[in-house]
Amino acid sequence: MISTRSMLPFFALCLIIFCLGAAPAHSESATPEEIGLKIAQDSRAREAGFGNFTAQQTMVLRNKHGQESRRQLRVKVLEVSDDGDKSLFVFDEPRDVQGTALLIHAHRESADDQWLYLPALKRVKRISSSNRSGSFMGSEFAYEDLTAEAVEKFTYRYLRDEPCGDLTCTVSERVPVDKKSGYSRQVVWRDKDELRVWKVEYYDRKDAHLKTLTLGNYQQYLESYWRAGEMTMENHLTGKSTVLTWSDFQFQTDLDDRDFTRTGLKRAR
Repeated sequence: MISTRSMLPFFALCLIIFCLGAAPAHSESATPEEIGLKIAQDSRAREAGFGNFTAQQTMVLRNKHGQESRRQLRVKVLEVSDDGDKSLFVFDEPRDVQGTALLIHAHRESADDQWLYLPALKRVKRISSSNRSGSFMGSEFAYEDLTAEAVEKFTYRYLRDEPCGDLTCTVSERVPVDKKSGYSRQVVWRDKDELRVWKVEYYDRKDAHLKTLTLGNYQQYLESYWRAGEMTMENHLTGKSTVLTWSDFQFQTDLDDRDFTRTGLKRAR
């Protein structure tokens, strides 16, 4: 290596900046498991501090013949600094599902708490751990797909870097720690610059490729937080798909814990 002692100060500074910018993303001494975990941890760190947000959501269900049904939802999310986030999904349309609400208290190391309010029955139903691989309201999203994935609930292995559109993505495998998960493993594509998820492949307990989630139309909020405007979950076994279109994101509203209680589910508006 050429010594910087003989270089002019300006050239030395430029060389340092260039070397830092060109440094490899992963240490050569790190194992694939360590690299995969570091990517997940860095992604979570990028998300910290958003506080809360509300959004509108359109859910389009398509069967294998292309026939569609459409639903309108409202979503509220509250960040919990030392645990998983709290989320509330409320259906507004069509009339047969109006008022149906799903409340999630996510946890980093233990099973999430999930409750579903069914207005036709006027009762709150707890979603057990063994049922979280089931379909959420007939969609191709399972109950366990609906919360931000806690880093602690998976083991990781970095696989490779590869192009994804105009970007370069890291490709990592994560394996659920929970034996009741409906998945044996998931393969995740994240762009290297912003650590946004662009694709997730889900493999069932027999290791068959069950579903693929693709994300797009990202926008940045508060100059920090990226949110996908569209998510498409395709079921390769049934030919069905579900498209979630997000809009009207509002961050750092007046939400608090009182908006995310089980007793308040029946009054969700």
